[in-house]
Amino acid sequence: MTEPDAELLRTRRAQYETAGLDVADVAADPVEQFTRWHREAFQAGVAEPNAMVVATVDADGVPSARAVLVRAADARGFAFFTNYDSPKSVDLDSNPNVAGLFLWADVHRQVRIRGRAERLSAADSDAYFTTRPRGSRIGAWASPQSRVIADRLQLDALVARYDEVFADVDEVPRPAFWGGWRIVPAEFEFWQGRPDRLHDRLRYRPAAGADGWAVERLAP
Repeated sequence: MTEPDAELLRTRRAQYETAGLDVADVAADPVEQFTRWHREAFQAGVAEPNAMVVATVDADGVPSARAVLVRAADARGFAFFTNYDSPKSVDLDSNPNVAGLFLWADVHRQVRIRGRAERLSAADSDAYFTTRPRGSRIGAWASPQSRVIADRLQLDALVARYDEVFADVDEVPRPAFWGGWRIVPAEFEFWQGRPDRLHDRLRYRPAAGADGWAVERLAP
């Protein structure tokens, strides 16, 4: 999919800003609303509409944030995949409270999510791993994610080692230290940019004493 030119992006962004966002405009279910906005971001040519910044806190209370690619978004939550020995996974194992952020700047929109993280089942992680290209599967085995390495040559040597290990294997298996996480949301915020920094912000929270979600407007 080719990227739209700068003038087209400015025009589309202005259209979204002019339309604004009100409680009457959004779906009763925040996942449905997210799906609408995600589809519109994709149609507008936003780069990496699946990219989500994930914020975690370590055992000492120090925050970290990094971008991941969400591979599934449905009523169960937002799923991404990583090395279970990585800092983000270590953080989530010790403190599952987590925040996610989708920023679609080309259409002047954000979606914020807060909730708790849970590991996906081995079966779900296996199912996704089989969809990855062979090179990405080898890379999952080879990379000691986030650990210090001497240079690129060390990484290349690790890749070559696992290429040899799996040379006669048609389907490279998933390493036990690699798999999925799901953010189970407890709160959503949909942010629509507006002129003069008077943005529209709508927050979904569980409805008190009832199923479903309550929607409320926040000041910009």
